[in-house]
Amino acid sequence: MGTADYTFPQGAEEPHLRHHTVETPEPQPFLKSLQYSVKETLFPDDPFRQFKNQNASRKVVLGLQYFFPICEWAPRYNLTLFKSDLIAGITIASLAIPQGISYAKLANLPPILGLYSSFVPPLVYAVLGSSRDLAVGTTAVGSLLIGAMLSKEVNADKDPKLYLHLAFTATFFAGVLEASLGIFRLGFIVDFLSHATIVGFMGGAATVVSLQQLKGIFGLTHFTEATDIISVMRSVFSQTHQWKWESGVLGCGFLFFLLSTRYFSTKKPKFFWVAAMTPLTSVILGSLLVYFTHAERHGVQVIGNLKKGLNPLSVSDMVFTSPYMSTAVKTGIITGIIALAEGIAVGRSFAMFKNYNIDGNKEMLAFGMMNIVGSLTSCYLTTGPFSRSAVNFNAGCKTVVSNIVMAIAVMFTLLFLTPLFHYTPLVVLSSIIISAMLGLIDYQAAIHLWNVDKFDFLVCMSAYFGVVFGSVEIGLVVAVAISIARLLLFMSRPRTAIKGNIPNSMIYRNTEQYPYSRTVPGLLILEIDAPIYFTNAGYLRERITRWINEEEERVKTSGENSLQYVILDLSAVGNIDTSGISMMEEIKKIIDRRALKLVLANPKGEVVKKLTRSKFIDDKLGKEWMFLTVGEAVEACSFMLHTLKTEPASKGESWNNV
Repeated sequence: MGTADYTFPQGAEEPHLRHHTVETPEPQPFLKSLQYSVKETLFPDDPFRQFKNQNASRKVVLGLQYFFPICEWAPRYNLTLFKSDLIAGITIASLAIPQGISYAKLANLPPILGLYSSFVPPLVYAVLGSSRDLAVGTTAVGSLLIGAMLSKEVNADKDPKLYLHLAFTATFFAGVLEASLGIFRLGFIVDFLSHATIVGFMGGAATVVSLQQLKGIFGLTHFTEATDIISVMRSVFSQTHQWKWESGVLGCGFLFFLLSTRYFSTKKPKFFWVAAMTPLTSVILGSLLVYFTHAERHGVQVIGNLKKGLNPLSVSDMVFTSPYMSTAVKTGIITGIIALAEGIAVGRSFAMFKNYNIDGNKEMLAFGMMNIVGSLTSCYLTTGPFSRSAVNFNAGCKTVVSNIVMAIAVMFTLLFLTPLFHYTPLVVLSSIIISAMLGLIDYQAAIHLWNVDKFDFLVCMSAYFGVVFGSVEIGLVVAVAISIARLLLFMSRPRTAIKGNIPNSMIYRNTEQYPYSRTVPGLLILEIDAPIYFTNAGYLRERITRWINEEEERVKTSGENSLQYVILDLSAVGNIDTSGISMMEEIKKIIDRRALKLVLANPKGEVVKKLTRSKFIDDKLGKEWMFLTVGEAVEACSFMLHTLKTEPASKGESWNNV
């Protein structure tokens, strides 16, 4: 950090002519200010703008289009779009059927519920959803969460009816939460699940889900209800005498088939449909193999009978009584938030590829309504899974009609084809789940986090190991807690730094970032990188005082001109509270006792307004000691120092008076 005598740039105006007055914003009534804050928080996109200056009939049409996006694109729908949606819908149906059955088993629910959940919810989303590419259905992570959380209270084997009813109730509460967030436009709450948290959580859940499928791969009948890796591995290797080699060979063979076709589709994107059709192909081949070889008599477990028919109503199956009410609510809240975060993230990702926007609040309402309606029609938690949406996207879908086509295909399956799944081996379903889960372990994203931000990597690994060695709830809570702790740490310990002049310019930058910048003799320029609140006011007071002490010691040691002015660059300080104002008053007193002068540069409107109302500017600082830029402040102080050398004046006298 070099120092030099400060000289004004050639051709610069007289310093006193460059002092532009810092204006105080016009005071606004409290209610108007509160209204503006609420509007910016809940309605940053100003959804009511389109209704201005419109007649009554047009407002009705716009209202229908806003709440029911299908009303916006349906009038423009044509045969060309339908051809693309038809192909995409049939393609994702071929993936949705085996995945639905597999994930229902993962949640300890009857397999038929996976098909039910791929029929009604997609139809609801087609009316309310704003994403063109999202394919609705159940997810492995959501199924795992439901299975893990409900199994702690009710055993699915001993009391399957109560367990099923709790699953419907948890789905209902998940839908109520999601719809409420959308109606009250509180989607920013989901933002507390950072990207690093989701990467770690998804990876941990995928690892746990994959390990739990060893039960199906080895044909085990009894298995632990715990999800941590230690319990799972103990359960697997304590029953080696129960392993069935027929099931293991079949499982490994189909797993190899699934992974090899996925690898082929990854290398040859034009053949994406190969990987998409593989799960259904595996189910068909596995069923035929068992049927003709009677492998079910030799330890290969099969699905069994699936009843034909569409979704029965489950309105009367809800559990709203103790002691299970709290379990259903807790499960619904946690699974609802995770499903919401995953669905919105997937929808936004594909919308970015096609250069259109989706409304997060509309998506929340759509997810909420499809889960509420689903819980009343024998469905469990649904969202927009990445794997199914990726297939939908690659298949060339144009609108959400692809979801309608998928739902019709599932309806046809429910009405006529369910008996064909009787001989489907469970080991094939386990292979399908493992294949899907390996794609969720995004190690490349973890490596990227390590290279870019070590703290985000810590959050990611905390979520991962919390899920793997604890439980899904522990992993989620630990990751969110660390993320919030990081946020609080940054708020309570904001960065401060010395700024110096970039040679031959009026630009001032952090001397650590720009080592060739030069400090100005007699001046200490400090930047504060965060709003000043009660959480950091005490720290900033101590840090600024320490900067002043260190600068005075450095000046005394080097024999340079003594420190005269302390300039605080407030360009990054967007707001200040009463604790921050008290801190400023204390800093002013400390600086005055040392016969120095406090100068403020580039204060924001909200800061100026509050400092003015508190009388800090008029009674303590003086308006002449506030400047629009650091450059103006330095010019003024340097001019003052130069004047004091040639004319007798009291230390700290206003440069305007000189």
